[in-house]
Amino acid sequence: MAQEGVLQERPFEQGRGEVDVKRRGWFRRLLAFVGPAYLVSVGYMDPGNWATDIEGGARFGYTLIWVILMSNLMAILLQTLSARLGIVTGLDLAQACRREYPRPVRYFLWFLAEIAIAATDLAEALGTILGLNLLFGLPLLWGCAITALDTFLLLALQRFGVRKIEAFILMMVATIGACFLIEVFLAKPEWGGIAAGFIPHVDPAAVYIITGIIGATVMPHNLYLHSSLVQSRAVSNTITGKKEACRYNFLDSLVALNGAFFVNSAILIMAAANFHARGIEVTEIQQAHSLLENLLGGTIAPVAFALALITAGQSSTITGTISGQVVMEGFLNLRIRPWLRRFVTRSVALAPAVVVIYIAGEQGTYKLLILSQVILSLQLPFATIPLILFTSDKRKMGSFANRTWVKCLAWTIAAIIVALNLKLVYGQMSEWLSGAPVWLWFLLLPAVATGLLGLAYITLRPLLWPGATWENGLRSVATGVAERIRPLPIKEIAVALEHTEGDSEVISAAMTLARSHHARLSLVHVVDTPGALVYGEESASRHGAEDKLYLEHLAREIEGGDLSVEILLRRGKPVDELIRLVEEFRFDLLVLGSHGHRGLSDLVYGATVDSVRHAIKCPVLVVRSGGTEWAQREVVVH
Repeated sequence: MAQEGVLQERPFEQGRGEVDVKRRGWFRRLLAFVGPAYLVSVGYMDPGNWATDIEGGARFGYTLIWVILMSNLMAILLQTLSARLGIVTGLDLAQACRREYPRPVRYFLWFLAEIAIAATDLAEALGTILGLNLLFGLPLLWGCAITALDTFLLLALQRFGVRKIEAFILMMVATIGACFLIEVFLAKPEWGGIAAGFIPHVDPAAVYIITGIIGATVMPHNLYLHSSLVQSRAVSNTITGKKEACRYNFLDSLVALNGAFFVNSAILIMAAANFHARGIEVTEIQQAHSLLENLLGGTIAPVAFALALITAGQSSTITGTISGQVVMEGFLNLRIRPWLRRFVTRSVALAPAVVVIYIAGEQGTYKLLILSQVILSLQLPFATIPLILFTSDKRKMGSFANRTWVKCLAWTIAAIIVALNLKLVYGQMSEWLSGAPVWLWFLLLPAVATGLLGLAYITLRPLLWPGATWENGLRSVATGVAERIRPLPIKEIAVALEHTEGDSEVISAAMTLARSHHARLSLVHVVDTPGALVYGEESASRHGAEDKLYLEHLAREIEGGDLSVEILLRRGKPVDELIRLVEEFRFDLLVLGSHGHRGLSDLVYGATVDSVRHAIKCPVLVVRSGGTEWAQREVVVH
């Protein structure tokens, strides 16, 4: 387990700040920021999206296009907030939750996030299984076995570079998306029906699929992922640098997610034109390859569709693996090997797939694919509400905190998601518990109650227990120091003299400070003759008399209209007497001379400076003396 600390707070330390964004010209700078949103957008075109889009179009025609548009607008706003959180605070969403919430709540949110990632991985695995079935006629259970081993294939391919693999996968998905867009025009759908589909209308029978579309589009794991990926850019830790990064990441998200919107809309429109218009009921996703037959032919269409499913599933698998690392390291500060993390996630995801395929066959996989997206939607409030709360808090975001209109939009989105989920949960609970055995009541009711209480807690917590400002890594040290900087009130300055020529540098430094602060000087000397060390102030000697005359002469020479000078002569050990004088007169500053002695010289001449400065509370100015020029060596504030 990694230890919590300043330098281990990043789940992607090896990539943080690697991409240089200091380029000439706005377009080149934009290209430097492009990347995180496109990697995130892969999750918006995964097999789960395909299943909900096909189901929505086949059952309800064009009437749910507005749901895809609304989901896309939700995604743009939430992904923008996610990117802003990562840029401004230097924390991803999981790390932010660990900073903000007590341990039981952190574990609760982590558990839900892991369920969401498992549901996401289930959709990716099913996409690969169905793609292999279409491409090679491979039985679904055999596809499960091959999909379980794709962990090692993925790790083997990563040696070519994740960027190259992602570029290829995105190209494949974009090609299939272009096919869908072209097919929209070739199929000649009802454009009036498409336009009417943008008008919000909620059919009670469509609540389940609407929730699935939202869950497939606004995916919880993408909010954790995006807030981490944006930290791969070497953004200047200044307000100007962060503003620029937020602006370019917004453009990145806008283009990438709108591309995903057109692909999803095209799939729904084609499903409506080919299935709903003909009264064909879709029971398995393999039927959907017929959407491409008019464009690619009956032979190429299944191959293209299968490749699209496999590539979409594998590309989303990569982002799902990274999301799993972000969530585990963020919530638990636990780092394990990527292949182990990937293997555990895929094993958890494949368990229900194997059971459903064995019992229900191909029709079961289609329903399971849609169910996985509904599960994602149920987890969504537990990621969106903390994100909105964190990015709206000025103590955490400073001047980057959400404006009022952004808060209104964000909370409207959260309210829609929560309302749909509550309606769905109520409907499903009523159906399942009607005439159900007692054990099912004891199984479901505590789970639902725990979820509702957890949601209420994270929503109302800022009102009951306001969170503190996050101290983030190394930057918090500078922030804390800057907040404590204030002018020192210097009115009384003690100048420790040795009755040597080196005193000139010490007095020069003290006079400069006294004039700038209008302070009074006290010339201090400690007589350390053998008699003074034994009898203290009761001793008298020629040496002590000469020291007194020395101080008086200096005082007359340096005092003037703008300087007030006093003298203080003590007898005894210099270190003890200087400490006693500072405590007695409460000086604001002590000026000492240092000859730069080291090693054996310290034993011969003594080391007064270190002994004094560690024992007093007032600031100490140590001046290098004994030369023709003086230089400030150090100022120690206790």
